[in-house]
Amino acid sequence: MNENRMMKQIGAIFSLFMVFFYIGFGVFLIFYFDSTRTTLDRTIIVFFGGFCIFYGLYRAYTTYVNIVKLFFRRDDED
Repeated sequence: MNENRMMKQIGAIFSLFMVFFYIGFGVFLIFYFDSTRTTLDRTIIVFFGGFCIFYGLYRAYTTYVNIVKLFFRRDDED
């Protein structure tokens, strides 16, 4: 296994953690964030939380494809 492939695998695992962060942050903003302690409108907070969730889902798909390619395929298959 070359070092470039190993670095890509580490990046894929980090990307998986970021998926959980984006989805978790979006859920936190929509359901648990106290909007009375900020000057932002509740609509903006919900919109940004929804954006984080959808971006997390998109990133989950791309991370899944990347992990399958890096961990479950041989080197000669592309």
